[in-house]
Amino acid sequence: MDVRQINKLLNDVKSGRLSVSKALEALKHLPYEDISFAKVDHHRSLRSGIPEVIYAEGKADDEVIQIATRIHKRSGRVLITRASEDIYNKIDMKDALYYPSSGTITIGKKMRGKGLILVVSAGTSDRAVAEEAEITAAFLGSNIKSLTDVGVAGIHRLLNNRKEIDRAKVVVVVAGMEGALPSVVGGLTDKPIIAVPTSVGYGTSLGGLTALFAMLNSCVPGIGVVNIDNGFGAACLAHKINTQ
Repeated sequence: MDVRQINKLLNDVKSGRLSVSKALEALKHLPYEDISFAKVDHHRSLRSGIPEVIYAEGKADDEVIQIATRIHKRSGRVLITRASEDIYNKIDMKDALYYPSSGTITIGKKMRGKGLILVVSAGTSDRAVAEEAEITAAFLGSNIKSLTDVGVAGIHRLLNNRKEIDRAKVVVVVAGMEGALPSVVGGLTDKPIIAVPTSVGYGTSLGGLTALFAMLNSCVPGIGVVNIDNGFGAACLAHKINTQ
């Protein structure tokens, strides 16, 4: 339940369209709903602006389904990350969509987008992480555009899209290998940059550590860095910046 829903609930009670007992029923799981193996935080968006999102990896399929069902019952919208196709096939909700590249599932109506987040990815191998960022930010209510396969090995591809960079309020840059792309983008714009290192690369990429260190040590001011392969975290930060 978010601020909009609580306002509607209180106005319905005030106007007589909803009884006090029904309103109490809707609010009874504040601050969370205990379902034994999980404590579902239905009111997280009231505190942080980001609703509880289900991280499916490491959970049993049935646990994911139960949590998703409880969230959907309260808010009508669910986001699941790092999910398998098996989980998607077990979801009995007609408005569920599955994005196999990133393993992301969305359930519920799309929100009207605000502002503009540009997600830039260096290579095709970085697309899974970039897709997670795009879907998450769109689910939260930001407008999204993407630039794909514009890494520094062919820097003219990036330079041909400078107008797209300038239109954005915030830019998420996803790159593996040596992780140079966020510094290049940061040198072209005054927009805040959120850098996402990926685990893409050969031996001394060290599973994304080389890209992470490069981004943390960028000489370009105004670059924030999230964890390796963390498209979700980058999207949440970008959404907060975009909607302020």
